[in-house]
Amino acid sequence: MQELIIATRESKLALWQSEHIKARLEAAHPGLKVTLLGMTTKGDKILDTPLAKIGGKGLFTKELEEAMARGEAHIAVHSLKDVPTEFEEGFTLAAITEREDPRDAFLSDKYASLEELPQGSVVGTTSMRRKMQLLHMRPDLVIKDLRGNVGTRIQKMKDGLYDAIILATAGMNRLGFGKEVKFAKPLDTDRMIPAMGQGALGIEAIDNPEIVSLVAVLKSDKTTAETIVERAFVERLEGGCQVPIGVFAQRFDDGAVNVRGVVGLPNGKELLFDSLTGNVSEGEALGHRLADQMIEKGAKEILERAYKMC
Repeated sequence: MQELIIATRESKLALWQSEHIKARLEAAHPGLKVTLLGMTTKGDKILDTPLAKIGGKGLFTKELEEAMARGEAHIAVHSLKDVPTEFEEGFTLAAITEREDPRDAFLSDKYASLEELPQGSVVGTTSMRRKMQLLHMRPDLVIKDLRGNVGTRIQKMKDGLYDAIILATAGMNRLGFGKEVKFAKPLDTDRMIPAMGQGALGIEAIDNPEIVSLVAVLKSDKTTAETIVERAFVERLEGGCQVPIGVFAQRFDDGAVNVRGVVGLPNGKELLFDSLTGNVSEGEALGHRLADQMIEKGAKEILERAYKMC
């Protein structure tokens, strides 16, 4: 193959991610030409409605898949946290790259931390996972939806529409936006459990051995091991990308993997946390085991109530 085409959204973050993968692939395969096919997805066009009400984050991937199915592109680069746990026939998750910072970040031009926010402060986020954990810690906060690209979200905060906003630290770092905000502080994963795969890039490809082989050189063994567990956990709970579920796995040098999960109601009034430690050799089984452990404690019932509140 002489040319590989990447289907990409045209947001600044999506383009950064695709350009990053393009550079790495060209460096790994001298002589290979990699080009970008920019597209605007339905998820990029509808900015006045929460994602959960219009189909979830799959809206950011569907049209890219359709372009690949038509033969217009070979791969698509996604933030792994936006990638569904199941793929349509003909597509595969060809590689998971090394993780950037997996944490969520607190951003504000007026207040240095979550603790310093005055009672009744307005915090912006579209994520129900973030909302439930924020309200569990600070039930006095007012959480309002926040859509748009990273720059747009930060500008809305600067315009006074929000006292603070919560973003993924990885996206902020990749675009260098942390310097534009007076206070930008990552939230420790012990306080705010991330979304599955947060901080990693997932490369979706046409299920073609030649294409999968070209992309496989970008795979991170450590991140793949961690996110396989996280994705299995969410899959077992039958949760999509826009549900109040958080999960974070860490692989250690001795082969141990610790995984922590949380499910709850969007209003933060009821949360269920749990964790366990296993071995990297368990793979998906470890994520399933934590999910089953939490299901026994009522996780499915909590999520059913959460869906009705969305």
